Amino acid sequence: MARLALAYDLYEERLRKQLPQSAIPRHIGVILDGNRRWAKSTGKQASQGHRAGAEKISEFLVWAEELGVEVITLWMLSTDNLSRTSEELTELLGIIADAVDHLAMQGKWHLNVVGDLGLLPEDVAARIRASVASTATIRGMKVNVAVGYGGRHEITEAVRAIMREASAQGKNLDEVADCLSDADITAHLYTKDQPDPDLVIRTSGEQRLSGFMIWQSVHSEYYFCEAYWPDFRRVDFLRALRSYAQRERRLGK
Repeated sequence: MARLALAYDLYEERLRKQLPQSAIPRHIGVILDGNRRWAKSTGKQASQGHRAGAEKISEFLVWAEELGVEVITLWMLSTDNLSRTSEELTELLGIIADAVDHLAMQGKWHLNVVGDLGLLPEDVAARIRASVASTATIRGMKVNVAVGYGGRHEITEAVRAIMREASAQGKNLDEVADCLSDADITAHLYTKDQPDPDLVIRTSGEQRLSGFMIWQSVHSEYYFCEAYWPDFRRVDFLRALRSYAQRERRLGK
């Protein structure tokens, strides 16, 4: 075991040296997938899988911070997840609130909510808001916690906000339609004033986006990892970054 650990350490260091700083993404989005399947594969309850996934987050953020990543977006709860059974959802929401509390208590990262907390029970939403607010003055890496998030829902909410603003200014629907632009929608997304994700990582072997940041990821690179999220290792992260560094980003050109 000691030899295997040493071999992994040496391999990780070699991978790290292959990554020029100029190739490190500014913004990485992560779809934290596979907690329940990890639990099933190890004979554990689904809630234990969710807790194992939550415990992985801080470790991952340290890896990203060490490499100079500026923004991380963690998809922790989708709008689709809200349709799970009441028992599982209650447990999951408690685990997520605990995880956000823990991230805030580290005192290292600036947290930001990406999602609609209005879809959550008020006690859970209040806990998340308080945790996020406590990091407002921290100048470290920005960490977006995507909770109650869906790509379609985000765009719908952005358009609604634009229409409400226009209505307050006395504009009619035709006037809104005539002047609506991509920039208007971008300015009303949860990630306004942030760079778009350069790289999106999804764990668990699933090769789909499921609506994750569908507006912002138009020019993103994608990396799909076979490991379930609780098993995601630093070497897996470095492999994702190596793959990203080896690609020629055309940005639609």
